[in-house]
Amino acid sequence: MKNKTLRVVLLGFTAILLVVCSFGGGFVAGHFLPTSALSTQIATTNADQGGTPSDLKSLFIPFWEAWNIVHQEYVDQPVNDTTLMEGAISGMLQSLGDPHSTYMNPQEFTDATSQLAGSYAGIGALVDTNGQLLTITKPFPDSPAEKAGLQAGDQVIALDSQDVTSLLPEAVRQKVLGPEGTTVTLTIQRPGQEAPFDVEITRAIIVVPSVTSKMLENKIAYVQISTFGDSTAKDLHKQLADLMAQKPKALILDLRNNGGGYLDTGVQVASEFISSGVIVSEKAGDGNRKPYKVIKGGLATRQSLPMIVLVNGYSASASEIVAGALQDTGRAKLLGETTYGKGTVQNWVPLSDNQGAVRVTIARWLTPNGNTIDKKGLTPDIVVKMTADDVNANLDPQLDAAVKQLSNP
Repeated sequence: MKNKTLRVVLLGFTAILLVVCSFGGGFVAGHFLPTSALSTQIATTNADQGGTPSDLKSLFIPFWEAWNIVHQEYVDQPVNDTTLMEGAISGMLQSLGDPHSTYMNPQEFTDATSQLAGSYAGIGALVDTNGQLLTITKPFPDSPAEKAGLQAGDQVIALDSQDVTSLLPEAVRQKVLGPEGTTVTLTIQRPGQEAPFDVEITRAIIVVPSVTSKMLENKIAYVQISTFGDSTAKDLHKQLADLMAQKPKALILDLRNNGGGYLDTGVQVASEFISSGVIVSEKAGDGNRKPYKVIKGGLATRQSLPMIVLVNGYSASASEIVAGALQDTGRAKLLGETTYGKGTVQNWVPLSDNQGAVRVTIARWLTPNGNTIDKKGLTPDIVVKMTADDVNANLDPQLDAAVKQLSNP
């Protein structure tokens, strides 16, 4: 991880990659605070780092009483102190009542941050963890998931013959993860099919480029961004240069199924299409606002180049920041379905001794017109639905509608 503030706009709903992450817990808008900075902050208030600060000792008496009771009375001994510690931190953050302020254990933190690097270990599928069961939303092309025959809408009801219907979908997702070359057997419940069936999949390293592009019919340039990671802005600039050299008549930016990533990357991406003004603003709890302005030098900023942005319910955080900026400024129309609605900013703070990290909401973000999309999402200018049947039949009515719209302005 980079030793810097991680401004992530990443996991906001819950469908990301079964290659390593799920789309939830933060699609993220946040910052990464280095452990050293946190340690310095703690040291100013607590000379005995790791101990209870003197002014909080009386407050924490019940905690240590409970800790001792568990160690002395619990039936199955010895208890795992690390598990107890992680549970205590998790419970503290859950008590805030904010789904995006959470504790990430070491493995979850590694999974969440490695997504931004663009490679993953797993089966290669987008999943949704918002419902009662872990649900496949899209297998990646040529991935182990696709080769095994998984389809959009498939639900996981057992894992290696163990029933998982009583577990949270996120917990099931974690169990699907594993080292490259190992196998996992998923029992699948498929809509329209009465009997469940087993699928054995060998996990693999899956590399997912964050930016892909091509020229479509009628000289329409197409750019798809899957995440806002380390190399996204650089890759986008290079691919846009190649596309612009071909003198396109219109442009499609596909942000569907994109859970976000670095906030700074989102600002850089939006700046490729907007010539001036504010991309997004952060609004802190005290009401103060911090604007993020356009970075000059964008390659596709001219208004005479018609543009459509494709979005859906899995477009979140950084995706919504970019889409919201393009919609508010009139640079592009949104086509597809209402976005996820992740409108908050988190600090991601790694804990000492590689004990995971906490993420805590520190602000809300606003579109250029001052609108918040939290829990509401962005409403497309042109609503076009896409069903699981469309996906399984390799149909894309949203992309088709965008091409038609730009071909006949």
